[in-house]
Amino acid sequence: MARSMARSSAPWPRPVAALLTTRGLRATADGLVAASLAFYLSERGLSERSIGLFLTATLIGSATIVAVGGVRPDRWPPRRMLLASSALMVLVGVAFALGAPIIVLAALAVVGPLNPGGGDVSAFLPAEQTVIAMHAPTERRTAAFARLTIVAALGATVGGAGVAVPHWLEASRGWSRTASLSAVFLAYAAIGLIVLITYAARVPRVDVVAPGDRQQPLRESRPVVRSLALLFALDSAGGGFVLSALLALWLDRRFGFDLAQLGYTLAAMSLLGAISALMAPRIVRRVGHVRAMVFTHVPAQLCLLGAAFAPNAHVAVGLLMLRALTATLDVPARTAFVMSVVTPAERAAAAAFTNIPRSLAAAATPALAGLMLARSSFGWPLLCGALVKLLYDGLLYARFRNVAAPFAEQQR
Repeated sequence: MARSMARSSAPWPRPVAALLTTRGLRATADGLVAASLAFYLSERGLSERSIGLFLTATLIGSATIVAVGGVRPDRWPPRRMLLASSALMVLVGVAFALGAPIIVLAALAVVGPLNPGGGDVSAFLPAEQTVIAMHAPTERRTAAFARLTIVAALGATVGGAGVAVPHWLEASRGWSRTASLSAVFLAYAAIGLIVLITYAARVPRVDVVAPGDRQQPLRESRPVVRSLALLFALDSAGGGFVLSALLALWLDRRFGFDLAQLGYTLAAMSLLGAISALMAPRIVRRVGHVRAMVFTHVPAQLCLLGAAFAPNAHVAVGLLMLRALTATLDVPARTAFVMSVVTPAERAAAAAFTNIPRSLAAAATPALAGLMLARSSFGWPLLCGALVKLLYDGLLYARFRNVAAPFAEQQR
Protein backbone atom coordinates (compact mmCIF):
# COMPACT_ATOMS: atom_id res chain seq x y z
CA MET A 1 0.00 0.00 0.00
CA ALA A 2 2.78 2.40 0.93
CA ARG A 3 4.68 1.58 -2.25
CA SER A 4 1.51 2.20 -4.30
CA MET A 5 1.01 5.60 -2.68
CA ALA A 6 4.65 6.49 -3.25
CA ARG A 7 4.39 5.62 -6.92
CA SER A 8 1.19 7.65 -7.36
CA SER A 9 2.75 10.73 -5.73
CA ALA A 10 6.15 10.48 -7.45
CA PRO A 11 6.88 13.26 -9.94
CA TRP A 12 6.33 12.51 -13.60
CA PRO A 13 9.31 12.54 -16.00
CA ARG A 14 9.86 15.95 -17.60
CA PRO A 15 8.29 15.14 -21.03
CA VAL A 16 5.23 13.55 -19.40
CA ALA A 17 4.76 16.52 -17.09
CA ALA A 18 5.02 18.87 -20.07
CA LEU A 19 2.34 16.96 -21.99
CA LEU A 20 0.02 16.93 -18.98
CA THR A 21 0.33 20.72 -18.83
CA THR A 22 -0.14 21.33 -22.53
CA ARG A 23 -3.05 18.88 -22.72
CA GLY A 24 -4.89 20.91 -20.13
CA LEU A 25 -4.19 24.12 -22.02
CA ARG A 26 -5.28 22.65 -25.35
CA ALA A 27 -8.45 21.28 -23.79
CA THR A 28 -9.23 24.75 -22.46
CA ALA A 29 -8.91 26.11 -25.98
CA ASP A 30 -10.99 23.23 -27.35
CA GLY A 31 -13.67 23.86 -24.72
CA LEU A 32 -13.93 27.48 -25.81
CA VAL A 33 -14.22 26.48 -29.45
CA ALA A 34 -16.63 23.56 -28.92
CA ALA A 35 -19.23 25.83 -27.35
CA SER A 36 -18.63 28.73 -29.75
CA LEU A 37 -17.86 27.29 -33.17
CA ALA A 38 -21.41 26.53 -34.31
CA PHE A 39 -22.55 29.98 -33.19
CA TYR A 40 -19.61 31.62 -34.95
CA LEU A 41 -20.33 29.80 -38.21
CA SER A 42 -24.03 30.58 -37.91
CA GLU A 43 -23.18 34.28 -37.47
CA ARG A 44 -21.14 34.03 -40.66
CA GLY A 45 -24.24 32.83 -42.50
CA LEU A 46 -23.86 29.03 -42.53
CA SER A 47 -26.91 26.77 -42.17
CA GLU A 48 -27.06 23.70 -39.92
CA ARG A 49 -26.25 21.51 -42.92
CA SER A 50 -23.27 23.68 -43.88
CA ILE A 51 -22.02 23.68 -40.30
CA GLY A 52 -22.10 19.87 -40.32
CA LEU A 53 -20.15 19.81 -43.57
CA PHE A 54 -17.62 22.26 -42.11
CA LEU A 55 -17.09 20.00 -39.09
CA THR A 56 -16.71 16.99 -41.37
CA ALA A 57 -14.03 18.78 -43.40
CA THR A 58 -12.23 19.69 -40.18
CA LEU A 59 -12.10 16.09 -39.01
CA ILE A 60 -11.08 14.74 -42.43
CA GLY A 61 -8.14 17.12 -42.32
CA SER A 62 -7.15 15.88 -38.87
CA ALA A 63 -7.25 12.30 -40.12
CA THR A 64 -5.04 13.18 -43.07
CA ILE A 65 -2.43 14.82 -40.85
CA VAL A 66 -2.46 11.85 -38.48
CA ALA A 67 -1.99 9.55 -41.47
CA VAL A 68 1.07 11.48 -42.62
CA GLY A 69 2.72 10.99 -39.26
CA GLY A 70 1.70 7.35 -39.05
CA VAL A 71 2.94 6.35 -42.50
CA ARG A 72 6.32 8.04 -42.04
CA PRO A 73 7.10 8.30 -38.32
CA ASP A 74 10.77 8.66 -39.24
CA ARG A 75 10.03 11.98 -40.96
CA TRP A 76 7.37 13.10 -38.50
CA PRO A 77 8.52 11.97 -35.03
CA PRO A 78 6.36 13.00 -32.06
CA ARG A 79 8.19 16.25 -31.23
CA ARG A 80 8.02 17.56 -34.79
CA MET A 81 4.34 16.65 -35.05
CA LEU A 82 3.59 18.45 -31.78
CA LEU A 83 5.44 21.59 -32.86
CA ALA A 84 3.80 21.69 -36.30
CA SER A 85 0.32 21.13 -34.88
CA SER A 86 0.67 23.87 -32.28
CA ALA A 87 1.97 26.32 -34.90
CA LEU A 88 -1.10 25.55 -37.02
CA MET A 89 -3.25 26.07 -33.92
CA VAL A 90 -1.95 29.64 -33.67
CA LEU A 91 -2.58 30.27 -37.36
CA VAL A 92 -6.15 28.92 -37.21
CA GLY A 93 -7.00 31.03 -34.17
CA VAL A 94 -5.70 34.23 -35.75
CA ALA A 95 -7.58 33.60 -39.02
CA PHE A 96 -10.89 33.04 -37.23
CA ALA A 97 -10.33 36.06 -34.98
CA LEU A 98 -9.68 38.31 -37.98
CA GLY A 99 -12.79 37.08 -39.79
CA ALA A 100 -11.08 35.56 -42.82
CA PRO A 101 -13.35 34.40 -45.67
CA ILE A 102 -15.19 31.15 -45.00
CA ILE A 103 -13.29 29.32 -47.74
CA VAL A 104 -9.99 30.30 -46.07
CA LEU A 105 -11.29 29.22 -42.66
CA ALA A 106 -12.40 25.89 -44.09
CA ALA A 107 -8.97 25.32 -45.65
CA LEU A 108 -7.20 26.16 -42.38
CA ALA A 109 -9.60 24.01 -40.39
CA VAL A 110 -8.75 21.09 -42.69
CA VAL A 111 -4.99 21.35 -42.16
CA GLY A 112 -5.09 22.63 -38.58
CA PRO A 113 -5.94 20.93 -35.28
CA LEU A 114 -9.29 22.65 -34.71
CA ASN A 115 -11.27 20.32 -32.47
CA PRO A 116 -15.06 20.70 -32.51
CA GLY A 117 -15.73 17.76 -30.22
CA GLY A 118 -15.23 16.62 -26.66
CA GLY A 119 -12.63 14.02 -27.67
CA ASP A 120 -9.38 14.61 -29.45
CA VAL A 121 -8.77 13.15 -32.91
CA SER A 122 -6.11 15.64 -33.98
CA ALA A 123 -2.46 15.02 -34.80
CA PHE A 124 -1.59 15.90 -31.21
CA LEU A 125 -3.13 12.68 -29.94
CA PRO A 126 -0.88 9.90 -31.36
CA ALA A 127 2.22 12.01 -30.68
CA GLU A 128 1.18 12.48 -27.04
CA GLN A 129 0.40 8.78 -26.65
CA THR A 130 3.80 7.79 -28.02
CA VAL A 131 5.75 10.19 -25.81
CA ILE A 132 3.90 9.09 -22.68
CA ALA A 133 4.31 5.39 -23.51
CA MET A 134 8.04 5.96 -24.00
CA HIS A 135 8.70 8.08 -20.92
CA ALA A 136 6.14 7.09 -18.26
CA PRO A 137 7.21 4.25 -15.92
CA THR A 138 5.70 1.01 -17.15
CA GLU A 139 3.78 0.34 -13.93
CA ARG A 140 2.21 3.84 -14.11
CA ARG A 141 1.21 3.86 -17.77
CA THR A 142 -2.55 3.57 -17.25
CA ALA A 143 -2.30 6.18 -14.49
CA ALA A 144 -0.47 8.50 -16.89
CA PHE A 145 -3.17 8.15 -19.54
CA ALA A 146 -5.83 8.60 -16.86
CA ARG A 147 -4.11 11.78 -15.72
CA LEU A 148 -4.06 12.98 -19.33
CA THR A 149 -7.81 12.39 -19.53
CA ILE A 150 -8.39 14.20 -16.23
CA VAL A 151 -6.45 17.33 -17.15
CA ALA A 152 -8.16 17.37 -20.55
CA ALA A 153 -11.57 17.23 -18.90
CA LEU A 154 -10.63 19.95 -16.41
CA GLY A 155 -9.30 22.12 -19.21
CA ALA A 156 -12.52 21.61 -21.18
CA THR A 157 -14.43 22.62 -18.05
CA VAL A 158 -12.53 25.89 -17.85
CA GLY A 159 -12.96 26.48 -21.58
CA GLY A 160 -16.68 25.78 -21.49
CA ALA A 161 -17.19 28.12 -18.54
CA GLY A 162 -15.06 30.71 -20.32
CA VAL A 163 -17.74 31.03 -22.98
CA ALA A 164 -19.64 33.14 -20.44
CA VAL A 165 -17.11 35.91 -21.12
CA PRO A 166 -18.30 36.58 -24.70
CA HIS A 167 -21.87 36.50 -23.38
CA TRP A 168 -20.91 39.11 -20.74
CA LEU A 169 -19.17 41.24 -23.38
CA GLU A 170 -22.38 41.29 -25.39
CA ALA A 171 -24.72 41.94 -22.46
CA SER A 172 -22.62 44.41 -20.47
CA ARG A 173 -20.26 46.00 -22.97
CA GLY A 174 -22.41 46.11 -26.06
CA TRP A 175 -20.11 44.01 -28.20
CA SER A 176 -21.61 42.39 -31.27
CA ARG A 177 -21.94 38.61 -31.35
CA THR A 178 -19.31 38.40 -34.11
CA ALA A 179 -16.81 40.50 -32.15
CA SER A 180 -17.27 38.55 -28.92
CA LEU A 181 -16.86 35.23 -30.69
CA SER A 182 -13.77 36.52 -32.51
CA ALA A 183 -12.25 37.15 -29.06
CA VAL A 184 -12.69 33.44 -28.31
CA PHE A 185 -10.48 32.52 -31.26
CA LEU A 186 -7.91 35.13 -30.29
CA ALA A 187 -7.66 33.36 -26.93
CA TYR A 188 -7.38 30.05 -28.83
CA ALA A 189 -4.38 31.41 -30.76
CA ALA A 190 -2.72 32.70 -27.58
CA ILE A 191 -3.04 29.29 -25.93
CA GLY A 192 -1.58 27.68 -29.04
CA LEU A 193 1.47 29.93 -28.76
CA ILE A 194 2.02 28.93 -25.11
CA VAL A 195 1.70 25.26 -26.08
CA LEU A 196 4.22 25.70 -28.91
CA ILE A 197 6.78 27.28 -26.58
CA THR A 198 6.30 24.52 -24.00
CA TYR A 199 6.82 21.75 -26.54
CA ALA A 200 9.95 23.41 -27.88
CA ALA A 201 11.45 23.73 -24.40
CA ARG A 202 10.46 20.50 -22.68
CA VAL A 203 9.76 17.67 -25.15
CA PRO A 204 12.96 16.03 -26.43
CA ARG A 205 13.47 14.65 -29.90
CA VAL A 206 13.45 10.85 -29.85
CA ASP A 207 13.58 8.49 -32.84
CA VAL A 208 10.70 6.07 -32.41
CA VAL A 209 11.37 3.87 -35.48
CA ALA A 210 14.66 2.14 -36.08
CA PRO A 211 16.27 2.78 -39.49
CA GLY A 212 15.68 -0.78 -40.64
CA ASP A 213 11.95 -0.53 -39.85
CA ARG A 214 11.15 2.75 -41.58
CA GLN A 215 9.38 1.31 -44.58
CA GLN A 216 7.26 -1.12 -42.53
CA PRO A 217 6.56 0.30 -39.05
CA LEU A 218 3.93 -2.35 -38.19
CA ARG A 219 4.88 -6.02 -38.44
CA GLU A 220 4.06 -8.57 -35.77
CA SER A 221 1.39 -6.34 -34.18
CA ARG A 222 -0.41 -5.67 -37.44
CA PRO A 223 -3.38 -8.10 -37.03
CA VAL A 224 -4.35 -6.88 -33.58
CA VAL A 225 -3.85 -3.23 -34.53
CA ARG A 226 -6.02 -3.69 -37.62
CA SER A 227 -8.86 -5.12 -35.53
CA LEU A 228 -8.60 -2.38 -32.93
CA ALA A 229 -8.46 0.32 -35.59
CA LEU A 230 -11.69 -0.91 -37.19
CA LEU A 231 -13.48 -1.08 -33.85
CA PHE A 232 -12.26 2.34 -32.74
CA ALA A 233 -13.43 3.72 -36.08
CA LEU A 234 -16.93 2.43 -35.35
CA ASP A 235 -16.85 4.09 -31.93
CA SER A 236 -15.71 7.38 -33.44
CA ALA A 237 -18.39 7.24 -36.12
CA GLY A 238 -20.90 7.18 -33.29
CA GLY A 239 -19.08 9.99 -31.53
CA GLY A 240 -19.23 12.12 -34.67
CA PHE A 241 -23.00 12.37 -34.23
CA VAL A 242 -22.59 13.95 -30.79
CA LEU A 243 -19.59 16.24 -31.01
CA SER A 244 -19.74 18.98 -28.38
CA ALA A 245 -20.39 21.57 -31.10
CA LEU A 246 -23.34 19.51 -32.35
CA LEU A 247 -24.68 18.92 -28.84
CA ALA A 248 -24.55 22.68 -28.33
CA LEU A 249 -26.42 23.22 -31.59
CA TRP A 250 -29.03 20.60 -30.64
CA LEU A 251 -29.62 22.13 -27.19
CA ASP A 252 -30.03 25.52 -28.84
CA ARG A 253 -32.45 24.29 -31.49
CA ARG A 254 -34.38 21.94 -29.20
CA PHE A 255 -34.58 23.92 -25.95
CA GLY A 256 -33.47 27.46 -26.84
CA PHE A 257 -30.21 27.51 -24.83
CA ASP A 258 -28.15 30.68 -25.09
CA LEU A 259 -24.37 30.79 -25.35
CA ALA A 260 -23.75 31.10 -21.60
CA GLN A 261 -26.10 28.19 -20.77
CA LEU A 262 -24.36 26.03 -23.36
CA GLY A 263 -20.95 26.93 -22.01
CA TYR A 264 -21.91 26.07 -18.44
CA THR A 265 -23.56 22.82 -19.53
CA LEU A 266 -20.51 21.64 -21.47
CA ALA A 267 -18.25 22.77 -18.63
CA ALA A 268 -20.22 20.75 -16.09
CA MET A 269 -20.09 17.68 -18.32
CA SER A 270 -16.33 18.03 -18.65
CA LEU A 271 -15.91 18.42 -14.89
CA LEU A 272 -17.89 15.24 -14.25
CA GLY A 273 -15.73 13.47 -16.81
CA ALA A 274 -12.60 14.61 -14.98
CA ILE A 275 -13.89 13.35 -11.65
CA SER A 276 -14.86 9.98 -13.08
CA ALA A 277 -11.51 9.51 -14.83
CA LEU A 278 -9.87 9.31 -11.41
CA MET A 279 -11.40 5.85 -11.10
CA ALA A 280 -10.03 4.48 -14.36
CA PRO A 281 -6.73 2.98 -13.10
CA ARG A 282 -8.50 1.28 -10.19
CA ILE A 283 -11.18 -0.20 -12.45
CA VAL A 284 -8.52 -1.48 -14.87
CA ARG A 285 -6.67 -3.17 -12.00
CA ARG A 286 -9.86 -4.90 -10.89
CA VAL A 287 -11.42 -6.07 -14.15
CA GLY A 288 -8.79 -5.55 -16.88
CA HIS A 289 -8.59 -3.16 -19.81
CA VAL A 290 -11.34 -4.54 -22.06
CA ARG A 291 -13.97 -5.01 -19.37
CA ALA A 292 -13.19 -1.56 -18.00
CA MET A 293 -13.74 -0.11 -21.46
CA VAL A 294 -17.04 -1.87 -22.13
CA PHE A 295 -18.67 -1.92 -18.69
CA THR A 296 -18.23 1.85 -18.27
CA HIS A 297 -19.15 2.72 -21.85
CA VAL A 298 -22.53 1.00 -22.09
CA PRO A 299 -24.27 3.03 -19.34
CA ALA A 300 -23.11 6.25 -21.00
CA GLN A 301 -24.79 5.28 -24.26
CA LEU A 302 -28.03 4.33 -22.51
CA CYS A 303 -28.10 7.83 -21.01
CA LEU A 304 -27.51 9.30 -24.46
CA LEU A 305 -30.45 7.28 -25.78
CA GLY A 306 -32.62 8.65 -23.00
CA ALA A 307 -31.55 12.23 -23.69
CA ALA A 308 -32.70 11.91 -27.30
CA PHE A 309 -36.26 11.33 -26.06
CA ALA A 310 -36.12 13.82 -23.17
CA PRO A 311 -39.39 15.80 -22.85
CA ASN A 312 -37.71 18.94 -21.49
CA ALA A 313 -34.34 20.60 -20.97
CA HIS A 314 -34.00 19.51 -17.33
CA VAL A 315 -34.32 15.82 -18.17
CA ALA A 316 -32.04 16.12 -21.21
CA VAL A 317 -29.28 17.90 -19.30
CA GLY A 318 -29.61 15.52 -16.36
CA LEU A 319 -29.12 12.50 -18.62
CA LEU A 320 -26.19 14.16 -20.39
CA MET A 321 -24.61 14.77 -16.98
CA LEU A 322 -25.07 11.12 -16.04
CA ARG A 323 -23.51 10.16 -19.35
CA ALA A 324 -20.51 12.36 -18.58
CA LEU A 325 -19.84 10.37 -15.40
CA THR A 326 -18.89 7.26 -17.41
CA ALA A 327 -18.36 8.41 -21.00
CA THR A 328 -14.60 9.02 -20.68
CA LEU A 329 -13.68 6.20 -18.29
CA ASP A 330 -12.76 4.02 -21.26
CA VAL A 331 -10.28 6.50 -22.76
CA PRO A 332 -7.20 5.79 -20.58
CA ALA A 333 -7.99 2.07 -20.54
CA ARG A 334 -8.26 2.05 -24.34
CA THR A 335 -4.98 3.87 -24.87
CA ALA A 336 -3.13 1.75 -22.33
CA PHE A 337 -4.53 -1.42 -23.91
CA VAL A 338 -3.22 -0.46 -27.34
CA MET A 339 0.22 0.20 -25.89
CA SER A 340 0.07 -3.12 -24.02
CA VAL A 341 -0.68 -5.41 -26.96
CA VAL A 342 2.03 -4.12 -29.33
CA THR A 343 5.78 -4.28 -29.04
CA PRO A 344 7.52 -1.15 -27.70
CA ALA A 345 9.15 -0.53 -31.10
CA GLU A 346 5.74 -0.43 -32.79
CA ARG A 347 3.94 1.88 -30.37
CA ALA A 348 4.31 5.03 -32.46
CA ALA A 349 2.89 3.30 -35.52
CA ALA A 350 0.14 1.63 -33.48
CA ALA A 351 -0.89 4.98 -32.01
CA ALA A 352 -1.10 6.50 -35.48
CA PHE A 353 -2.83 3.59 -37.19
CA THR A 354 -5.50 3.26 -34.50
CA ASN A 355 -6.16 7.00 -34.62
CA ILE A 356 -6.27 7.42 -38.42
CA PRO A 357 -9.49 5.39 -38.86
CA ARG A 358 -10.91 7.04 -35.73
CA SER A 359 -10.38 10.47 -37.26
CA LEU A 360 -11.80 9.44 -40.63
CA ALA A 361 -14.84 7.79 -39.07
CA ALA A 362 -15.49 10.76 -36.80
CA ALA A 363 -15.43 12.95 -39.91
CA ALA A 364 -18.04 10.86 -41.69
CA THR A 365 -21.04 11.56 -39.46
CA PRO A 366 -21.16 15.27 -38.43
CA ALA A 367 -22.50 16.27 -41.85
CA LEU A 368 -25.28 13.71 -41.46
CA ALA A 369 -26.01 15.01 -37.96
CA GLY A 370 -26.17 18.56 -39.30
CA LEU A 371 -28.65 17.45 -41.94
CA MET A 372 -30.78 15.80 -39.25
CA LEU A 373 -30.79 18.98 -37.17
CA ALA A 374 -31.73 21.02 -40.23
CA ARG A 375 -34.79 18.80 -40.73
CA SER A 376 -35.88 18.30 -37.11
CA SER A 377 -35.03 19.40 -33.56
CA PHE A 378 -35.57 15.84 -32.29
CA GLY A 379 -32.44 14.14 -30.98
CA TRP A 380 -31.83 11.93 -34.01
CA PRO A 381 -28.04 12.49 -33.83
CA LEU A 382 -28.03 11.36 -30.18
CA LEU A 383 -30.07 8.28 -31.02
CA CYS A 384 -27.81 7.29 -33.92
CA GLY A 385 -24.64 7.97 -31.94
CA ALA A 386 -25.76 5.84 -29.01
CA LEU A 387 -26.78 2.86 -31.16
CA VAL A 388 -23.50 2.86 -33.10
CA LYS A 389 -21.48 3.05 -29.90
CA LEU A 390 -23.44 0.19 -28.31
CA LEU A 391 -22.64 -1.93 -31.37
CA TYR A 392 -18.96 -1.07 -30.87
CA ASP A 393 -19.11 -2.15 -27.23
CA GLY A 394 -20.57 -5.52 -28.13
CA LEU A 395 -18.06 -6.22 -30.89
CA LEU A 396 -15.09 -5.09 -28.79
CA TYR A 397 -16.04 -7.37 -25.92
CA ALA A 398 -16.63 -10.33 -28.21
CA ARG A 399 -13.28 -9.90 -30.00
CA PHE A 400 -10.91 -8.94 -27.19
CA ARG A 401 -12.29 -10.13 -23.86
CA ASN A 402 -9.81 -13.03 -23.75
CA VAL A 403 -6.87 -11.39 -25.54
CA ALA A 404 -3.71 -11.14 -23.43
CA ALA A 405 -1.77 -7.89 -23.09
CA PRO A 406 1.88 -9.05 -22.97
CA PHE A 407 3.30 -5.55 -22.53
CA ALA A 408 0.83 -4.36 -19.90
CA GLU A 409 2.04 -2.56 -16.81
CA GLN A 410 2.65 -4.84 -13.88
CA GLN A 411 0.03 -4.39 -11.15
CA ARG A 412 1.72 -4.61 -7.78
